[in-house]
Amino acid sequence: MGKKVRRIGVMTSGGDSPGMNAAIRAVVRACAYYHTECIGYYRGYQGMVNGDSVKLNARSVRNIVNQGGTILQSARSKDFLTKEGRAKAAKNLKKDEVDAMILIGGDGTFRGGKVFSQEHDVPVIGVPGTIDNDIYGTNFAIGYDTALNTVVEAIDKIRDTASSHNRLFFVEVMGRDAGFIALNSGIGAGAEEILIPEEDLGLERLLDSLERSRRAGKTSSIVVVSEGDKIGKNVFQLADYVKENLPNYDARVTVLGHIQRGGRPTCFDRVLASRLSVKAVELLLDGKRDLMVGMLNNEIESCSLERALKGKHNINKELLKISEILST
Repeated sequence: MGKKVRRIGVMTSGGDSPGMNAAIRAVVRACAYYHTECIGYYRGYQGMVNGDSVKLNARSVRNIVNQGGTILQSARSKDFLTKEGRAKAAKNLKKDEVDAMILIGGDGTFRGGKVFSQEHDVPVIGVPGTIDNDIYGTNFAIGYDTALNTVVEAIDKIRDTASSHNRLFFVEVMGRDAGFIALNSGIGAGAEEILIPEEDLGLERLLDSLERSRRAGKTSSIVVVSEGDKIGKNVFQLADYVKENLPNYDARVTVLGHIQRGGRPTCFDRVLASRLSVKAVELLLDGKRDLMVGMLNNEIESCSLERALKGKHNINKELLKISEILST
């Protein structure tokens, strides 16, 4: 049994995702409910290294549940990658009398937390916040649902132009190594093809599919491309290849980029962030440590950080089949 947790630190790290503010709010207010103090660290691990902290209470997080981004800001810290940097962070936590940390972020955040906990005996709990949704141990990460809705809304608007001008649009979405955004938004927006890193469609099969669509009477098409897809070097070269081999298509490219990270979080993400973050506080107060909280089958569960980092969140094969059927 570790020492009693009297003060909890919280920070956001890595890429921002909609709902992080809702998570911060839930951590702070859960601490207040359980008569535990809360300290926020700015810019993730860099704030811990620099000792850039702020005391938080229930009133200091008012009116942020509906805001995108993160009031604590986020950054990637080169200093924290070194033993010296982590030692400095531990010294600052001791100075702030912080007994445990809640880390809101993705796999890089959890990897750093695991090492930090082992080296300096600081209990940590990870709360998954990443639009890529590529974290093992949870069906959904904070921000994923909002990003999906942003992408679908954008593709709906692009389709209006595609239909008006008989064009083929390649729409690139985020997902460096995971195709969750591409697959689900592609189905939701009625894309003719979906290209993801987990499934190599192949250039010839893509050409065959687009040609079949043209012969079937489709005058415009949408192809959703995950940025990590391996079918071409990049989405622009992919579009050029199609233009060369299917001259009947007027192919265009839209890269949605960082609009997928912003915006007001959906109700789903606000509720998810609240549930996960309250559970994270409760786990620390119960003496638990080095875990990640997640939602599995609508129940809040926890698993070890090590398992979360080593496991793989697999693409739903049923959705792949559905996308193929619906693109007919």
